[in-house]
Amino acid sequence: MMQTGLFDWHDRFQKLNKTGDPLLKLNEVIDWDIFRPALETIRDKKRKNNAGAKPYDVILMFKILIIQSLYNLSDDGVEYQILDRISFMRFLNLSLGDRVPDAKTIWLFREQITSAGLAEPLFEQFDTFLRENGFSAQKGQIVDASIIAAPKQRNSRDENKEIKEGRTPEDWSESKKRQKDTDARWVKKNGSNHYGYKNHICIDVKHKLIRNFDVTDAAVHDSNIFDDLLDESNSSRDVYADSAYRSEESVERLKNSGYRAHLQRKGCRNKKLTEWEKRGNRTRSKKRSRVEHVFGVQVMMAGDLILRTIGIIRAKVKLVLRNLAYNLNRYKILVQT
Repeated sequence: MMQTGLFDWHDRFQKLNKTGDPLLKLNEVIDWDIFRPALETIRDKKRKNNAGAKPYDVILMFKILIIQSLYNLSDDGVEYQILDRISFMRFLNLSLGDRVPDAKTIWLFREQITSAGLAEPLFEQFDTFLRENGFSAQKGQIVDASIIAAPKQRNSRDENKEIKEGRTPEDWSESKKRQKDTDARWVKKNGSNHYGYKNHICIDVKHKLIRNFDVTDAAVHDSNIFDDLLDESNSSRDVYADSAYRSEESVERLKNSGYRAHLQRKGCRNKKLTEWEKRGNRTRSKKRSRVEHVFGVQVMMAGDLILRTIGIIRAKVKLVLRNLAYNLNRYKILVQT
Protein backbone atom coordinates (compact mmCIF):
# COMPACT_ATOMS: atom_id res chain seq x y z
CA MET A 1 0.00 0.00 0.00
CA MET A 2 1.34 3.44 -0.92
CA GLN A 3 2.04 5.87 1.91
CA THR A 4 0.15 9.15 1.72
CA GLY A 5 1.80 12.43 2.60
CA LEU A 6 0.89 16.04 3.21
CA PHE A 7 1.09 16.92 -0.47
CA ASP A 8 -1.28 14.08 -1.38
CA TRP A 9 -3.95 15.56 0.89
CA HIS A 10 -3.22 19.03 -0.44
CA ASP A 11 -3.69 17.82 -4.03
CA ARG A 12 -6.95 16.07 -3.15
CA PHE A 13 -8.30 19.20 -1.45
CA GLN A 14 -7.31 21.30 -4.45
CA LYS A 15 -9.31 19.02 -6.73
CA LEU A 16 -12.29 19.27 -4.37
CA ASN A 17 -12.00 23.04 -4.48
CA LYS A 18 -12.03 23.09 -8.27
CA THR A 19 -15.17 20.95 -8.43
CA GLY A 20 -16.91 23.34 -6.02
CA ASP A 21 -17.15 21.65 -2.63
CA PRO A 22 -20.40 23.19 -1.23
CA LEU A 23 -19.37 22.51 2.37
CA LEU A 24 -16.15 24.49 1.94
CA LYS A 25 -18.15 27.47 0.69
CA LEU A 26 -20.57 27.09 3.59
CA ASN A 27 -17.68 27.28 6.05
CA GLU A 28 -16.37 30.39 4.33
CA VAL A 29 -19.56 32.44 4.77
CA ILE A 30 -20.96 31.21 8.11
CA ASP A 31 -19.59 32.39 11.43
CA TRP A 32 -20.49 29.28 13.40
CA ASP A 33 -19.53 30.88 16.70
CA ILE A 34 -22.72 32.95 16.68
CA PHE A 35 -24.44 29.73 17.80
CA ARG A 36 -21.91 28.94 20.55
CA PRO A 37 -23.48 30.87 23.49
CA ALA A 38 -26.82 29.11 23.06
CA LEU A 39 -25.25 25.69 22.51
CA GLU A 40 -22.93 26.02 25.49
CA THR A 41 -25.96 26.16 27.80
CA ILE A 42 -26.26 22.42 27.19
CA ARG A 43 -22.91 22.01 28.97
CA ASP A 44 -23.71 24.35 31.88
CA LYS A 45 -24.23 21.39 34.20
CA LYS A 46 -20.98 20.82 36.06
CA ARG A 47 -19.30 17.45 35.70
CA LYS A 48 -18.92 15.43 38.92
CA ASN A 49 -15.28 14.72 38.08
CA ASN A 50 -12.80 14.98 35.22
CA ALA A 51 -12.70 11.25 34.55
CA GLY A 52 -13.52 10.03 31.06
CA ALA A 53 -13.13 11.62 27.66
CA LYS A 54 -13.55 15.37 27.27
CA PRO A 55 -16.90 16.29 25.64
CA TYR A 56 -16.82 17.17 21.96
CA ASP A 57 -16.96 20.86 21.09
CA VAL A 58 -20.58 22.03 20.74
CA ILE A 59 -19.89 23.70 17.37
CA LEU A 60 -18.47 20.45 16.01
CA MET A 61 -21.58 18.59 17.15
CA PHE A 62 -23.91 21.28 15.80
CA LYS A 63 -22.21 21.21 12.39
CA ILE A 64 -22.65 17.43 12.33
CA LEU A 65 -26.41 17.93 12.82
CA ILE A 66 -26.39 20.44 9.95
CA ILE A 67 -24.73 18.09 7.44
CA GLN A 68 -26.99 15.32 8.70
CA SER A 69 -29.98 17.55 7.89
CA LEU A 70 -28.61 18.66 4.51
CA TYR A 71 -28.06 15.09 3.33
CA ASN A 72 -30.85 13.33 5.25
CA LEU A 73 -28.49 10.90 6.99
CA SER A 74 -29.22 8.63 9.93
CA ASP A 75 -27.01 8.85 13.00
CA ASP A 76 -25.11 5.76 11.89
CA GLY A 77 -24.99 7.11 8.35
CA VAL A 78 -23.49 10.47 9.28
CA GLU A 79 -20.88 8.79 11.51
CA TYR A 80 -19.84 6.59 8.58
CA GLN A 81 -19.75 9.49 6.14
CA ILE A 82 -17.54 11.57 8.45
CA LEU A 83 -15.10 8.68 8.65
CA ASP A 84 -15.26 8.06 4.91
CA ARG A 85 -15.50 11.48 3.22
CA ILE A 86 -12.67 13.97 3.39
CA SER A 87 -15.05 16.80 2.45
CA PHE A 88 -17.02 16.09 5.64
CA MET A 89 -13.79 15.90 7.65
CA ARG A 90 -12.62 19.24 6.31
CA PHE A 91 -16.01 20.86 6.97
CA LEU A 92 -15.74 19.71 10.59
CA ASN A 93 -12.05 20.62 10.85
CA LEU A 94 -11.11 17.03 11.67
CA SER A 95 -7.89 15.28 10.75
CA LEU A 96 -7.31 11.54 10.37
CA GLY A 97 -5.96 11.37 13.90
CA ASP A 98 -8.94 13.07 15.56
CA ARG A 99 -11.73 11.30 17.39
CA VAL A 100 -15.01 11.17 15.50
CA PRO A 101 -18.31 11.27 17.45
CA ASP A 102 -20.17 7.99 17.14
CA ALA A 103 -23.85 7.58 16.34
CA LYS A 104 -24.88 7.39 20.00
CA THR A 105 -23.04 10.64 20.80
CA ILE A 106 -24.74 12.37 17.87
CA TRP A 107 -28.14 11.09 19.01
CA LEU A 108 -27.45 12.24 22.57
CA PHE A 109 -26.46 15.76 21.47
CA ARG A 110 -29.70 16.12 19.47
CA GLU A 111 -31.63 14.84 22.50
CA GLN A 112 -29.94 17.52 24.63
CA ILE A 113 -31.02 20.18 22.13
CA THR A 114 -34.54 18.74 22.26
CA SER A 115 -34.67 18.67 26.06
CA ALA A 116 -33.31 22.21 26.30
CA GLY A 117 -35.81 23.49 23.72
CA LEU A 118 -32.94 24.98 21.71
CA ALA A 119 -33.90 24.09 18.14
CA GLU A 120 -36.30 26.99 17.53
CA PRO A 121 -34.10 29.59 19.29
CA LEU A 122 -31.19 28.52 17.05
CA PHE A 123 -33.39 28.99 13.97
CA GLU A 124 -34.56 32.38 15.24
CA GLN A 125 -30.99 33.42 16.03
CA PHE A 126 -29.91 32.87 12.43
CA ASP A 127 -33.03 34.61 11.15
CA THR A 128 -32.05 37.64 13.26
CA PHE A 129 -28.56 37.44 11.76
CA LEU A 130 -30.07 37.41 8.26
CA ARG A 131 -32.23 40.46 8.93
CA GLU A 132 -29.34 42.38 10.50
CA ASN A 133 -27.10 41.64 7.51
CA GLY A 134 -29.28 42.87 4.66
CA PHE A 135 -31.60 39.92 4.16
CA SER A 136 -34.86 41.13 5.69
CA ALA A 137 -38.13 39.63 4.46
CA GLN A 138 -39.19 41.49 1.33
CA LYS A 139 -41.64 41.56 -1.62
CA GLY A 140 -44.33 39.44 0.01
CA GLN A 141 -44.55 35.96 1.45
CA ILE A 142 -45.52 32.49 0.27
CA VAL A 143 -47.05 29.80 2.46
CA ASP A 144 -47.00 26.08 1.68
CA ALA A 145 -46.57 22.67 3.30
CA SER A 146 -44.73 19.47 2.48
CA ILE A 147 -45.52 15.96 3.71
CA ILE A 148 -42.53 14.29 5.36
CA ALA A 149 -42.72 10.52 5.55
CA ALA A 150 -42.29 8.60 8.78
CA PRO A 151 -41.80 4.82 9.10
CA LYS A 152 -45.20 3.14 8.69
CA GLN A 153 -46.65 1.55 11.80
CA ARG A 154 -47.93 -2.03 11.65
CA ASN A 155 -50.85 -1.69 14.04
CA SER A 156 -54.11 -3.57 14.21
CA ARG A 157 -57.38 -1.79 13.42
CA ASP A 158 -58.29 -1.70 17.12
CA GLU A 159 -54.87 -0.28 18.03
CA ASN A 160 -55.21 2.46 15.43
CA LYS A 161 -58.67 3.32 16.76
CA GLU A 162 -57.29 3.74 20.29
CA ILE A 163 -54.38 5.86 19.04
CA LYS A 164 -56.72 8.19 17.12
CA GLU A 165 -58.77 8.60 20.30
CA GLY A 166 -55.63 9.67 22.15
CA ARG A 167 -55.09 6.44 24.09
CA THR A 168 -52.15 4.05 24.13
CA PRO A 169 -53.12 0.35 23.81
CA GLU A 170 -52.98 -1.19 27.28
CA ASP A 171 -51.16 -4.34 26.18
CA TRP A 172 -48.14 -2.45 24.81
CA SER A 173 -44.98 -3.00 26.80
CA GLU A 174 -42.70 -0.10 27.71
CA SER A 175 -40.16 -1.16 25.08
CA LYS A 176 -42.89 -1.34 22.43
CA LYS A 177 -44.16 2.13 23.35
CA ARG A 178 -40.68 3.54 22.77
CA GLN A 179 -40.69 2.17 19.23
CA LYS A 180 -44.21 3.21 18.25
CA ASP A 181 -45.01 6.60 16.76
CA THR A 182 -48.50 7.49 17.95
CA ASP A 183 -48.32 11.10 16.73
CA ALA A 184 -47.88 10.64 12.96
CA ARG A 185 -51.04 10.33 10.84
CA TRP A 186 -52.21 9.23 7.40
CA VAL A 187 -53.36 11.67 4.72
CA LYS A 188 -54.49 11.22 1.14
CA LYS A 189 -52.99 13.55 -1.47
CA ASN A 190 -53.33 13.34 -5.25
CA GLY A 191 -54.82 9.87 -4.94
CA SER A 192 -51.94 8.49 -2.83
CA ASN A 193 -51.83 7.75 0.89
CA HIS A 194 -48.99 9.23 2.95
CA TYR A 195 -48.01 8.62 6.56
CA GLY A 196 -46.02 11.07 8.63
CA TYR A 197 -45.86 14.78 9.37
CA LYS A 198 -46.15 18.14 7.61
CA ASN A 199 -43.52 20.82 7.43
CA HIS A 200 -45.47 24.09 7.08
CA ILE A 201 -43.31 27.00 5.97
CA CYS A 202 -43.53 30.68 5.07
CA ILE A 203 -40.82 32.13 2.82
CA ASP A 204 -40.23 35.65 1.60
CA VAL A 205 -40.57 36.24 -2.15
CA LYS A 206 -37.28 38.08 -2.69
CA HIS A 207 -34.75 35.84 -0.95
CA LYS A 208 -36.62 32.50 -0.72
CA LEU A 209 -35.58 32.17 2.92
CA ILE A 210 -37.77 30.34 5.42
CA ARG A 211 -39.12 32.94 7.86
CA ASN A 212 -41.71 30.99 9.84
CA PHE A 213 -42.62 27.32 10.14
CA ASP A 214 -44.68 24.80 12.05
CA VAL A 215 -44.73 21.03 12.26
CA THR A 216 -47.93 18.99 12.57
CA ASP A 217 -49.06 15.49 11.81
CA ALA A 218 -49.85 14.91 8.14
CA ALA A 219 -53.63 14.92 8.65
CA VAL A 220 -53.78 18.57 9.76
CA HIS A 221 -55.18 20.66 6.91
CA ASP A 222 -52.85 23.32 5.57
CA SER A 223 -55.39 26.09 6.16
CA ASN A 224 -55.43 25.40 9.93
CA ILE A 225 -51.87 26.72 10.23
CA PHE A 226 -52.19 29.55 7.70
CA ASP A 227 -52.59 32.55 10.02
CA ASP A 228 -49.87 31.40 12.43
CA LEU A 229 -47.25 31.31 9.67
CA LEU A 230 -47.65 34.86 8.40
CA ASP A 231 -44.65 37.15 8.86
CA GLU A 232 -45.70 40.61 10.05
CA SER A 233 -42.23 42.02 9.38
CA ASN A 234 -42.34 41.45 5.61
CA SER A 235 -41.94 44.71 3.67
CA SER A 236 -44.93 43.84 1.46
CA ARG A 237 -48.49 42.91 2.42
CA ASP A 238 -48.83 40.42 -0.47
CA VAL A 239 -49.55 36.83 0.57
CA TYR A 240 -49.36 33.93 -1.90
CA ALA A 241 -50.64 30.39 -1.36
CA ASP A 242 -52.23 27.54 -3.29
CA SER A 243 -55.94 26.72 -3.41
CA ALA A 244 -55.81 24.63 -0.21
CA TYR A 245 -55.59 27.88 1.76
CA ARG A 246 -58.43 29.66 -0.07
CA SER A 247 -61.85 30.15 1.48
CA GLU A 248 -64.14 33.11 1.93
CA GLU A 249 -63.12 33.23 5.57
CA SER A 250 -59.37 33.18 4.90
CA VAL A 251 -59.61 35.89 2.25
CA GLU A 252 -61.65 38.04 4.64
CA ARG A 253 -59.22 37.47 7.53
CA LEU A 254 -56.28 38.49 5.36
CA LYS A 255 -58.10 41.62 4.26
CA ASN A 256 -59.00 42.56 7.83
CA SER A 257 -55.35 42.11 8.84
CA GLY A 258 -54.17 44.43 6.10
CA TYR A 259 -52.85 41.76 3.73
CA ARG A 260 -53.45 41.43 -0.01
CA ALA A 261 -54.53 37.87 -0.75
CA HIS A 262 -53.09 36.14 -3.83
CA LEU A 263 -54.57 32.68 -3.32
CA GLN A 264 -55.01 30.18 -6.12
CA ARG A 265 -58.54 29.24 -7.14
CA LYS A 266 -59.76 25.71 -7.66
CA GLY A 267 -62.65 24.68 -9.87
CA CYS A 268 -65.03 21.81 -9.28
CA ARG A 269 -67.39 19.70 -11.34
CA ASN A 270 -70.33 22.05 -10.93
CA LYS A 271 -68.37 25.28 -11.08
CA LYS A 272 -65.43 25.35 -13.41
CA LEU A 273 -62.96 28.19 -13.44
CA THR A 274 -63.60 31.05 -15.84
CA GLU A 275 -60.91 32.18 -18.27
CA TRP A 276 -60.34 35.23 -16.08
CA GLU A 277 -59.80 33.02 -13.03
CA LYS A 278 -57.42 30.77 -14.97
CA ARG A 279 -55.36 33.77 -16.05
CA GLY A 280 -55.26 34.92 -12.43
CA ASN A 281 -53.95 31.50 -11.36
CA ARG A 282 -51.22 31.61 -14.00
CA THR A 283 -50.16 35.10 -12.94
CA ARG A 284 -50.04 34.18 -9.24
CA SER A 285 -48.25 30.90 -9.87
CA LYS A 286 -45.20 32.72 -11.24
CA LYS A 287 -44.45 33.91 -7.71
CA ARG A 288 -46.17 31.21 -5.68
CA SER A 289 -44.08 28.50 -7.36
CA ARG A 290 -40.94 29.94 -5.78
CA VAL A 291 -41.78 28.02 -2.61
CA GLU A 292 -41.38 24.78 -4.57
CA HIS A 293 -37.70 25.70 -4.90
CA VAL A 294 -37.31 25.31 -1.14
CA PHE A 295 -38.77 21.81 -1.02
CA GLY A 296 -37.00 20.95 -4.27
CA VAL A 297 -33.58 21.89 -2.87
CA GLN A 298 -34.18 19.82 0.25
CA VAL A 299 -35.11 16.78 -1.84
CA MET A 300 -32.29 17.35 -4.35
CA MET A 301 -29.63 17.38 -1.62
CA ALA A 302 -31.13 14.73 0.62
CA GLY A 303 -33.06 12.41 -1.68
CA ASP A 304 -36.36 11.00 -0.43
CA LEU A 305 -37.03 12.78 2.86
CA ILE A 306 -37.96 10.50 5.74
CA LEU A 307 -37.93 10.99 9.48
CA ARG A 308 -36.14 8.44 11.61
CA THR A 309 -37.48 9.63 14.95
CA ILE A 310 -40.39 8.68 17.17
CA GLY A 311 -43.04 11.24 18.11
CA ILE A 312 -43.85 14.79 17.07
CA ILE A 313 -41.45 16.46 19.55
CA ARG A 314 -38.41 14.80 18.00
CA ALA A 315 -39.88 15.17 14.51
CA LYS A 316 -40.19 18.91 15.05
CA VAL A 317 -36.55 19.21 16.13
CA LYS A 318 -35.41 17.29 13.04
CA LEU A 319 -37.48 19.52 10.75
CA VAL A 320 -36.40 22.73 12.48
CA LEU A 321 -32.79 21.67 11.90
CA ARG A 322 -33.63 20.85 8.28
CA ASN A 323 -35.20 24.28 7.78
CA LEU A 324 -32.21 25.93 9.45
CA ALA A 325 -29.81 23.93 7.27
CA TYR A 326 -31.71 25.12 4.19
CA ASN A 327 -31.43 28.76 5.32
CA LEU A 328 -27.70 28.38 5.98
CA ASN A 329 -27.20 26.91 2.52
CA ARG A 330 -29.46 29.53 0.91
CA TYR A 331 -27.53 32.34 2.61
CA LYS A 332 -24.33 30.88 1.16
CA ILE A 333 -25.82 31.16 -2.34
CA LEU A 334 -27.17 34.67 -1.79
CA VAL A 335 -23.86 36.15 -0.60
CA GLN A 336 -22.00 34.57 -3.51
CA THR A 337 -24.24 36.01 -6.23
